Amino acid sequence: MTEPDAYAEAIAGDDTEAARVTAPLPVLAVVGRPNVGKSTLVNRFLGRREAVVEDVPGVTRDRVPYDVSWNGRAFTVVDTGGWDPDAEGMAARIAEQAEIAVTAADAVLFVVDATVGATESDRVVAKVLQRAGKPVVLAANKVDDARTESDAAELWNLGLGEPLPVSALHGRGSGDLLDAILEALPAAPAVDFEPPGGPRRVALIGRPNVGKSSLLNRLLGTERVLVDAVAGTTRDPVDSLVELGGSTWRFVDTAGLRRRVREAKGAEYYSSVRTIGALEAAEVAVVLVDASIPLTEQDQRVISTVIEAGRALVVALNKWDLVDEDRRYDLERELLSDLERVPWASRVNISAKTGRSVDKLAPHLERALASWDRRVPTGKLNSWLGDVVARTPPPPRGGKAPKILFATQAGTRPPRFVLFTTGFLEPAYRRFIERRLREDFGFEGSPIEIGVKVKEKRSSR
Repeated sequence: MTEPDAYAEAIAGDDTEAARVTAPLPVLAVVGRPNVGKSTLVNRFLGRREAVVEDVPGVTRDRVPYDVSWNGRAFTVVDTGGWDPDAEGMAARIAEQAEIAVTAADAVLFVVDATVGATESDRVVAKVLQRAGKPVVLAANKVDDARTESDAAELWNLGLGEPLPVSALHGRGSGDLLDAILEALPAAPAVDFEPPGGPRRVALIGRPNVGKSSLLNRLLGTERVLVDAVAGTTRDPVDSLVELGGSTWRFVDTAGLRRRVREAKGAEYYSSVRTIGALEAAEVAVVLVDASIPLTEQDQRVISTVIEAGRALVVALNKWDLVDEDRRYDLERELLSDLERVPWASRVNISAKTGRSVDKLAPHLERALASWDRRVPTGKLNSWLGDVVARTPPPPRGGKAPKILFATQAGTRPPRFVLFTTGFLEPAYRRFIERRLREDFGFEGSPIEIGVKVKEKRSSR
C-alpha cells in the first residue's frame, strides 16, 4: 500500500503505546455495491462492532483500515463505501475511494448480495477487478442457511472464480472465507516490536463541517478523506501518519459531534461513539472551530468533551481566509467570553483550504504534549506552594482558615495534584492555585486536576 496508513498497528501492548510492525502488513480491500454488507462482514472479521453499520446505503464513505488476525497471520482490511460505477455527486466520490483502495491493495474481497444476484453494476465492477490483475475473493453474502446456498452458485457467471457463501450477520461460512483470504494475500512480514515512543496520536475533533477532513487532506497533500459542503460526510474515524514539523504524527479524523451521544440515533450514534473512542485513544486533540462565524454551543460542548477526557488541547481557528478586520475584532471578544474557562488552551489561526499556517500546528502540539507530560518535583512543588500560601492564604471557612500541609503530584497525562489540608478549600482558591501553577510552571495546552484531601482529626480520648 502506498499511503502511510498502510503501516498498520499490530497487536496492542500496554494502555499507552501499541506495538507496531516494521513493514506494511498485507492489505485487503473490501469492495461492493452499496448496502451489500461490507461493513458487517468487516465487523465479523474483527469480532466486534467497529465499522459503522446501518440498514441504509452510503453509511461508509472513506477508506477505513482495520487490523485483523486469523490463524496466526495478521493483515489490514480496508473497508470502503459502496462502489456504483454509474454514481454521481457524493456517491461517485465514494466509488472513487473504493477504486483507490483496489489499486493500493494486495488482494480484493468483492462482496455481492446473493439474495439479489449479480446486478449490472456488479458485472461492471467485476470487469474492472479482472483488469486490475489483483487476486480476488468473491463473497456471496446473506447466505443465512443451506436453502439459499444455490443463490451463491449463480455468481459463477461473474468470472471471478468460486463464490464463497457467507453470512456476515450470523457468521456462517466466515472461517472458510478468511482461509481463502489468507491464500490470496502475500505472506505477512514478521512482527517486530518497537520500543515505546511511536508517533503521538492527534484527534481532529469538532462539530460537523468545520474542516477536519480538509485539514487532514491538506497535511497529507492528498484527498485521503472525503470532503463535502454537506455536514456529516465523515462517519468513521480515519487515521493517517503525517510528517509535520520534523516529526511523524498519527492524525485521526473523526465524525463531527452534532449533539450529545445519548441524543444521537442510527449511524450518527455509532459515529459519535467512534469519535469518543478515538479521542480517548489520542493524546492531544485539535478542536477545529469555524472562525468566520460566532462560536456555537456545539463548539463549547466539544471542548468540554476534550477536557472531560483529560486530553491535551489545541484550538485551531479554521477558515481564517474568510475572516476580515471587523470579524477579527468580534472574534477576539467572543474568545475572551466563550473560552473564559480554558484560557490555557493553545490557539492557532489556520486555513485548511489555503494551507495558511497549518505548519504552525506542530509547535502548538509539542507544547501541549510537553505540558500534558510535565511533572513537578515534590520538593520544588512544596517550596513553591509555601511561598504562594504565605502571600495569599486560603480564605477562612466557618470562622477558621484551613492550612495546606503539603502537596504532591499524583500523576501526569494530565497533571494531577493533591493538596493535603486541615479543612475544605473553596473552589475559587483551587482555581487560584491552578492559575499560579500555570503561571510559574507552564502547562499551556493541558488540563490540570487539583484534588484536596482533608486530614481527619484524631479523636481525643
